[in-house]
Amino acid sequence: MTIQENMTDSAITSKPVTLPDAQTVTEVQHYTDRLFRFRCTRPQSLRFRSGEFVMIGLMGDPDPKTGKQKPLLRAYSIASPSWDEELEFYSIKVQDGPLTSKLQHLKVGDHVILRPKPVGTLVHDALLPGKRLWFFSTGTGFAPFASLLREPQTYEDYDEIVITHTCRDVAELTYGAELIESLKTDELLNELIGEGFWKKIRYYPTTTREESPKMGRITTLLKDGTVFRDLGIESGRMDPATDRAMICGSMGLNLDLKEILEGWDLHEGANSDPQQFVVEKAFVG
Repeated sequence: MTIQENMTDSAITSKPVTLPDAQTVTEVQHYTDRLFRFRCTRPQSLRFRSGEFVMIGLMGDPDPKTGKQKPLLRAYSIASPSWDEELEFYSIKVQDGPLTSKLQHLKVGDHVILRPKPVGTLVHDALLPGKRLWFFSTGTGFAPFASLLREPQTYEDYDEIVITHTCRDVAELTYGAELIESLKTDELLNELIGEGFWKKIRYYPTTTREESPKMGRITTLLKDGTVFRDLGIESGRMDPATDRAMICGSMGLNLDLKEILEGWDLHEGANSDPQQFVVEKAFVG
């Protein structure tokens, strides 16, 4: 069961802002003892491309000697699309983590530091034109794809979007599963992109520990061809002429997927050099 709290518009400005680059938390939802999401106000000056990340954080504990506090900042993918009036973030909870041990206790009306300088490689500009777009994610690596799945350009540029999400337990898939399901009844997106746009999505969740309909690491399922058989892709591999991919997961997963994709003659791209796939190197968690 998830726990969620929201704030009304009238309550957003009730608490004085004391943090640098502060934004007000407007919604918090906990999924498991390891995962939660929150929404906050968006600076009017902030412009970003869906899939990018920013630095967010809180003030650290006072220095025992000087009493001064320094901000604790980490890179977080923006989970909301570029057109959203608020910002959404999806986070892991690490009990002894310098930032997430504090961040997990956020309440509606609290403030977070947000440095409005978005960057990142998981953007459409870093990929060559193609027909099928793959999103490979583990854990909270789903966040940038939560943004891109609500970005009209995703559906304008591709005929098919495959989103894979690998977690240890079924409950850890909840955020992504609920978001994808919500697209079907999102009146704004269906009007903006086109009725039934969500039919282009092929959702492929897997677990590695708890029993579920599809078990296994995505790297294994790619190498042995299971993914392609399940999705009815007869080639049994990705095609550099038509397939494009974005990767956001642990460093080990990123390296393993990169090796697999390069084995199929796909090349890693960047904003300055668009190619067949891109990897988010800033992701941790």
